[in-house]
Amino acid sequence: MGTMRWSPEDWDRYVKATSSKAASEIFSRKLEKDLDPKHIKIRESCDSDLNPQSTPIIVAVDDTGSMGFLAELLIRKGLGTLIEEIYDRKPVSDPHLMLMAVGDAWCDRAPLQVTQFETDIRLACQLSRFYIEGGGGGNRFESYNLPWYFAATRTKCDAFLKRGKRGYLFTVGDEPPPPALLKDHVEKILGDSVQHDMNTRDVLSMASRTWDIYHIMIEEGMYYSSRPNETRRQWRDLLGQKAIGLADHRELCELIVSTIEVAEGRDLDEVVGGWSSTVGRVVRNSLVALAGSTGNARGGSGITRL
Repeated sequence: MGTMRWSPEDWDRYVKATSSKAASEIFSRKLEKDLDPKHIKIRESCDSDLNPQSTPIIVAVDDTGSMGFLAELLIRKGLGTLIEEIYDRKPVSDPHLMLMAVGDAWCDRAPLQVTQFETDIRLACQLSRFYIEGGGGGNRFESYNLPWYFAATRTKCDAFLKRGKRGYLFTVGDEPPPPALLKDHVEKILGDSVQHDMNTRDVLSMASRTWDIYHIMIEEGMYYSSRPNETRRQWRDLLGQKAIGLADHRELCELIVSTIEVAEGRDLDEVVGGWSSTVGRVVRNSLVALAGSTGNARGGSGITRL
């Protein structure tokens, strides 16, 4: 998929049509079959005449009880910001975006939902068909490794196959990573048969062959705000500086675009300078460690947290 181009006019019409609706009127009340990973054989990001140098990007947001507002943020404002700013700022070429909703494989009915890779308003239409379950359990993590497994086993991307370039994968939520992906969960949720449970590090390693993986920690979330040190420590132990804190969830999409810019080699000061002062402050605070670790921050570790 991903054969069309984004139209701001289509997005504006979509926003106007949904602006007066409550979230319960926008999203689905059940798990839709075409978004259910158990019924998905492959998701493709293919080059086309309109998108000759496609770049696949996956954004997987936590839709459990404390984080369900993230999907609403995307459909109210964020999706338009995300795609339009990638086109305007051009950190990568021809973005193909896939959205996922992530829950808890231990207790949710719909712990993973997956759109196609799209470049036009069809993505918003698919997003509006997500089932925002609002579940999650008391096990002190959510199933953020499900998107990694799906990306490793169910995606086919010309960026990697033709050019050897990995796509970008962002998970977003407020809880620590799970310790493992259970074989029973793989079979139940994705319909695959595996021989044994998989350590989360092994799932990450498998996905990292074709995807550049980041996790954005929502610091306003109920879990993170009550256990910030624990959450940050576990994610940093797993991902290093690619575990990124975000103080204001309203700047999620700006942070994703900025992260891609830094990863592609842009100077952090240049990235920050392209936003308003308020957004720029949030972005700088989130990315100063990542920029320093990749050598893209002007003055390296000398950039201070605001």
